[in-house]
Amino acid sequence: MAERVGESELPSASGMRAYAAEFVQRLAARDRLPLDYSVASLRLVDLVVDGLRRGATERARVDVVLRGLGAYTGEVVVRRTGGRWVDFGTEQRELFRQPVGVRMPDGRVWNPLGKVVNRFEAGSEESVQRFYLLLHGREAVTFPCLHAQSNGGPSAPQGAWAR
Repeated sequence: MAERVGESELPSASGMRAYAAEFVQRLAARDRLPLDYSVASLRLVDLVVDGLRRGATERARVDVVLRGLGAYTGEVVVRRTGGRWVDFGTEQRELFRQPVGVRMPDGRVWNPLGKVVNRFEAGSEESVQRFYLLLHGREAVTFPCLHAQSNGGPSAPQGAWAR
């Protein structure tokens, strides 16, 4: 199921990865933006949205770009956190005003598409990069070079790293 909004359709959760990839390809070819699915690239999303705010008189004129940036943001979250795209049910659609979002490994649901819209509407207090950095529910990251000591603290790296 796709939701028609403006000039393009937003796919269901199963199509979001391809939707984001197509958006990135078009934007990179046209504007040469280094959107590489890194956390640092979310700062570029903030900057692009800020530019849209300065240049657009109404949101409807930039909705297609905001949806693409929201899909990109969501795909960064999915790739970096172990989350997955999900289709929202009726109540979630009403709450988030979006048809899809990202479910984190702990079950929490986040709305990256809406976060990009919030950045456009509210400005710098709604940072997309900060949204990622403050996300709850990510998979635990382990660092193999840190080993727990008997007191629970990290020890020096073992093996070849310690030489």
